[in-house]
Amino acid sequence: MEPKELIARRVAQEIQPATLVNLGIGLPSLVAAYVPPERNVFFQAENGVIGLGTRPPDGMEDPDLTDAGGTFVTAVPGAASIDSAMSFGLIRGGHLDVTVLGGLQVDARGYLANWMVPGKRIPGMGGAMDLVAGAKRVIVAMQHAANGAPKIVTRCTLPLTAERRVSLIVTDLAVIEPRENGLHLIERAPEVSVAEIEALTEAPLIHAGDVPEMRFG
Repeated sequence: MEPKELIARRVAQEIQPATLVNLGIGLPSLVAAYVPPERNVFFQAENGVIGLGTRPPDGMEDPDLTDAGGTFVTAVPGAASIDSAMSFGLIRGGHLDVTVLGGLQVDARGYLANWMVPGKRIPGMGGAMDLVAGAKRVIVAMQHAANGAPKIVTRCTLPLTAERRVSLIVTDLAVIEPRENGLHLIERAPEVSVAEIEALTEAPLIHAGDVPEMRFG
């Protein structure tokens, strides 16, 4: 299984039936493909759609139907088009059950940095700050390291997205739950040892006994 698919499949196990879920651009957007339709999950995008479906077949794209990253999507039966004020009202009002976001860094406190790298041009901050502050549950989906450098660090060196502890971190190597006393290693990827995970993690990891392999439903 490719790393991105592994991450998306594992995150999909966290999406509960009949919930309102926001998926960030890039890797998080892959999660929808692994959530069974019978769960009746409604995916929301900041640009004003509730009820996002999968990507359309080639040639069937609707230029007026995209996610927040500009990727063409479909709409499920019962979907709604809303304005940005309503969309962000849902997010800021605490009505969003889950958001899944990519990450540049997460630190030992569970704080996320994902919106900019100083010195690099960015289109804008987007809705990441609102999502981290407003969603009931925040799941970070990212690769464990970048060019061999850990992305789970003692302290973020990149600008924080919000000063709020995220709910869960899912990488291609591990599932980690930030808690008040630190980062708890709760699952490891198939055929990956705890020692391998720790070698690519700068922040201390808390675990006791055998760490089970990831579950995929």
